[in-house]
Amino acid sequence: MVYRVYVEKKQGLRHSADALKEELRTFLGIRELTDLRLFNRYDVENIDKDLFDYAVGTVFSEPQQDVTYNVMPEMNGKVFAVEYLPGQYDQRADSAAQCIQIISQKERPTVRTARVYVLFGDLTDAQVAAVKKYVIN
Repeated sequence: MVYRVYVEKKQGLRHSADALKEELRTFLGIRELTDLRLFNRYDVENIDKDLFDYAVGTVFSEPQQDVTYNVMPEMNGKVFAVEYLPGQYDQRADSAAQCIQIISQKERPTVRTARVYVLFGDLTDAQVAAVKKYVIN
C-alpha cells in the first residue's frame, strides 16, 4: 500500500514560499500573484501504517515548524506539482528512506517526493505556464 502525506511550513515560517512569491512578482512581473503556498508531498510504500504514522512526525516533518495533511487541503488556487523523473536522483526521498530504514531496522521502503505549488490570484494560463517554467528550470 502507498501512504501519502503533505507537509507545509507553519504560518510565519513560510520563508521559502514568501521568497518565491516575491521572485515571481519581481522577476517575472506577475503582480496578480497574491499568495503562494508550498507543500512537500511524500509517497511511501513497503512499510506498515504504524511505522508510516511515526515517520510523519519524525522523518517527514518537524512538528514545531510544520503542518501535515493526509489529503491536500481545499484551496481556491492554481495547483501543480513537480517531481523527479524515474532514474533521477532525489536526495529528499533517499534521505527519508534511509531514516525510515534506520528506525525500523527492516527493508528500505520506497519513497517518492514532489513539490506542490499553489498559486493564488487572478492569474492567466500564460502566467501559470511562466511560473511552471521558472520553477522547473
